[in-house]
Amino acid sequence: MKRRALITGITGQDGSYLTELLLSKGYEVHGIVRRMALEDPLHRLWRLRHILDKVTLHAGSMESYPSIFNVVETVEPDECYHLAAQSFVSYSFEDEFSTINTNINGTHYLLSSIKRKAPDCRFYFAASSETFGKVKETPQDENTPFHPRSPYGISKVAGFELTRNYREAYGLHASCGILFNHESPRRGHEFVTRKITSQAALIKLGKEKRIQLGNIQAKRDWGHARDYVRAMWLMLQQEKPDDYVIATGTCHTVEEFLKQSFDLLEMDYRKHLDIDKALYRPSEVMALRGNYAKAERVLGWKPITTFEDLIREMVESDFNFYSS
Repeated sequence: MKRRALITGITGQDGSYLTELLLSKGYEVHGIVRRMALEDPLHRLWRLRHILDKVTLHAGSMESYPSIFNVVETVEPDECYHLAAQSFVSYSFEDEFSTINTNINGTHYLLSSIKRKAPDCRFYFAASSETFGKVKETPQDENTPFHPRSPYGISKVAGFELTRNYREAYGLHASCGILFNHESPRRGHEFVTRKITSQAALIKLGKEKRIQLGNIQAKRDWGHARDYVRAMWLMLQQEKPDDYVIATGTCHTVEEFLKQSFDLLEMDYRKHLDIDKALYRPSEVMALRGNYAKAERVLGWKPITTFEDLIREMVESDFNFYSS
């Protein structure tokens, strides 16, 4: 009998890669999407377009408990991957109430629904390296204290604690993946990595001239989303639930990402860059680097895609798209 998986955030970068992985393993895959996505599949479901006929989508809102409850009751999932969130850090400063309410309540609604209607379901919560924020140590691992520096980071700390509480108080098989930055050609254009690769392609093609960025000295641990969804799946295959840092263990500045992207297209980024102070965060997180030793030891997981290969894949994808 096929295992049944429910994915929130199925239309996003991680959701689409995870759906592909689960389908390849013979799962029956269900996803929660906003009703407007079902009404406009061409634009809102573009990451799933090639596999839409292989998944079942349910209209629902992470802001509505009855909505989430009804989907869980209908699907009765064996595994649930909670990826949905307002995940753009800069936007979370502009609309902190919406970010915190949506991210925290959505997680709580889903955990409560699973506890009541699918108590044997294994649950994954997408935590974030932004929970570490003003880091106390480098690299960060599962024992590093949280000090979030954004409404988004705060909401992810709350989701992490909610998940751990449901595991300890109610015995749910609930695990958290503390994922460091992960990118791909499916990344949203509002994120700095995709902004860089898409603008580089447009500048090379003569369709744009400049790129505007904020703090290019910020350092991040960047991996590929395709590698990271494999870690999500591995967590839910373990006998005991637990929390894991998923990262590459390497750190690069935004400027390094920028330089390599432009170098691949034989351009000098310095001739096209404008620094816009308005793009700086109110409280910056300067450096994040993860220690994935526990994931490697327990899950047998490690990253496959290098920093250089990640950038090359993104640049080539954007260049080919804008060339057509």
